Amino acid sequence: MAGTQRTPRSLDYPQPVALLRNKQSETPEPTPGLLPGTGDGKGRPTPKRKESEAANKRPLVPTDRRAAGRDAKSAQREARARQYQAMKAGDERYLPAKDKGPARRYVRDYVDARWNIAEYFLPIALLFFVVMIVTTGRDAVISFVVLAALYVLVLIAVVDAVIMWFGLKKRLRTKFGEIPKGTAFYAVMRAFQLRRSRMPKPVHAKHGVYPE
Repeated sequence: MAGTQRTPRSLDYPQPVALLRNKQSETPEPTPGLLPGTGDGKGRPTPKRKESEAANKRPLVPTDRRAAGRDAKSAQREARARQYQAMKAGDERYLPAKDKGPARRYVRDYVDARWNIAEYFLPIALLFFVVMIVTTGRDAVISFVVLAALYVLVLIAVVDAVIMWFGLKKRLRTKFGEIPKGTAFYAVMRAFQLRRSRMPKPVHAKHGVYPE
């Protein structure tokens, strides 16, 4: 009825005392055998973060810089000596990266087997320069002839190198299926070197022994 007051029902909210008791009951009991202040039961306190970081720190620079420098130089000398011996003997394990691989070895063997005009370019060009220096101011005709012959030699050497590369390119595709980048430059530069001064050393002592 409108004039009648309704008694409010008591809400079933947990009382503060009950909540406190529940929290106290949920608190885990200490594991037997572990003492207060011991982190993992090893009988010693857990190290602090600063102490752990300090223990893990290592010096970036060696304490004895002179000794470290001497060791580094000695290691470099040994590496260079090992690499030089590998270039002479053709040991693939210690060759520079630019000379490693079966394709590069095939290129070297092919260029070494061929008679390349470019191989004799440097000594002939040196001879022409000497003649030009001697005849300069004395005989203009001879100087002009020598200079023209030098340009003709350069043209012939370049044409011969191009012919060599086309023949080698066909062989590389047949054998390996693809041609690694920089192979043409590698082959031409080797062709312009004297055979005795080429590194790695030619495998065969004479021309004409082509790789299979």
